This record gives sequence, C-alpha cells and structure tokens, in this order.
Amino acid sequence: MNLNKIKLSQLRALVTIADCGNFSEAALKLDVTQSTISHAIATLEDELGVTLLQRGRHGARLTPVGDRITAHARTVLGLLDTIGSEANQARGVQGGHLRIASFRSVATHVLPGAIARLHRRYPAIAISVHEMDEVHQLKQALFKGEVDLCVAETIADDDVETLHIFDDDYVALLPPGYRPKTGQLTVHDMRQMPIIGSSHSSCGLRIRTVLGAQEHPLEIAYCIRHDSSMVAMVQQGLGIAILPRLAAEPVPPDVQIVSMPFPISRPIGATILKDALHTPALYAFLDALREVGEFSRIQAV
Repeated sequence: MNLNKIKLSQLRALVTIADCGNFSEAALKLDVTQSTISHAIATLEDELGVTLLQRGRHGARLTPVGDRITAHARTVLGLLDTIGSEANQARGVQGGHLRIASFRSVATHVLPGAIARLHRRYPAIAISVHEMDEVHQLKQALFKGEVDLCVAETIADDDVETLHIFDDDYVALLPPGYRPKTGQLTVHDMRQMPIIGSSHSSCGLRIRTVLGAQEHPLEIAYCIRHDSSMVAMVQQGLGIAILPRLAAEPVPPDVQIVSMPFPISRPIGATILKDALHTPALYAFLDALREVGEFSRIQAV
C-alpha cells in the first residue's frame, strides 16, 4: 500500500458518493463523468487494498471500513479548506485588518458607504478609522506605517499614489434671516459681515489665498478649528462661514447654505505609499471607494 499515491480527488469522490448515495449524482455534483468517478474509487480501493463501497441496483453504500476511511477523508478535506482559509486571510481578502486615516467630514459622509460596499463582498475584513485634523498628520501616519491608506484631502508627494474621488466644493453658511440681495452670494455681500474661516493649515491657507486674490482682498475675522463651532457661530449671527460642503453637513434648518461667488474646492482622494506591499483587502476597498465616488458624481449631476 502506497499512501503517497492517494489523490485528493479520490477522497473527494468518496465523500461525495457517501453523501449522494450513488455514483451518478456524485458525478453531477463534482461536474465529472460517471466513468471518471468510478475510476477514482476503483483506483483508491486498489491502492488501499480494501473495498470501500458496495455497489448495487439501488446505489452505493459504504462498507464498515469504508465508513471509517470516509470519516478520515472528511477530516483531510476539512483541513484543506482550513489551509485555504488561512491563505485567504493572509492575502487579506477574506480577513485581515485595514487601517484608514481620514478627516471627520470624509469619515462621516464618504467612508460608511465604501465600507458597507466592501463588507457586502468581504464581511470578514476588519476596518479601523483614525480621524485626524491636518494633512501633515495623515501623511505622518502613512509614512510611519501606522495606517494603510489615507482617505481625505489628497497628499502631494513623490512617494505616494492617489486615487482622486471627487472635488469637495466650498460653500458659504449664512446666518438666520440673512438673504443676499440678488438671491446669490456676491463678493459685495461678503464684505457686509465678518468672515468665519478654518484654522486648519491646508483649509485656512486655501481660503486666505482665494480671498486675498480678489480685486479688493477679503480677510478672515474669526479663525475656528472645529466645523461645528463655525456652524454655531453662524447660527448666532456672528458672520458668514466658509467651509467645504462635506464639513458643513448637517446644516441647521435656520442656517442657509449657498454657493461661493468664486470657485474654490479641495480634492478628496485615497492616498497610499507607492512602493509598499499592499494587501488585496486594500485594493478591494479602493474599488468600493471608487464606486462611491462615481455614484456621488452621478447624484451631483
């Protein structure tokens, strides 16, 4: 008896016949011909030197020794499935852990849709989201290996790759009862009230640059760190706030949200290290994120 000649296909045929009770149904289940499965069993019996199945008009049933060997065959096939599962987990598709750094606004309005799509396909992938305020914090976490990717304002660096998702336009929040004379906010309207802007480095710099480029430059009266604080100040009639649309949501019912009189936006995307070894889980998440971005653009149209 040479056990090294036993093939997994023979064990699978034995277990399938035991489950189905006959050769023909087992062949259909394994998507092979009946002669193929008969040959597999005959060869297995020859190599083991025992009769595993009793054939008859009403099908096939296990002999006592065949019953015991079938139980061991199930164990072997089960271990093979376990090996496959372990390999899948190592590849990160059927398991693993994905660490994402993001802004609060993106984590609130973009990530949930992408994570839900990912989990419908690969429910075993664990996700952790690390919320940060500044682009330099995202970049530092990515380069230190503390996160696998950043989903926020895109990072400019030669050592990273970026998937652009969409442009998040800046909007103006108007205090309760305030309405622009023409129905649309103008630069003249913005001169009538204090301007509330973000103290975040990238966002604040972007706003100050655009305001300073106007024919008669505008200045920020209040530099506020948290989006919710900016909204609260607008609600109290302290000025007009300028912030990205994602950061503005949800807007209180007594605060009006309007388009800016000049174009200003921030690019939102997923950033990964260019030369790092990335898991299939990361690429699966990027696919889900891309789909969410495409859906958002369709909705905007």
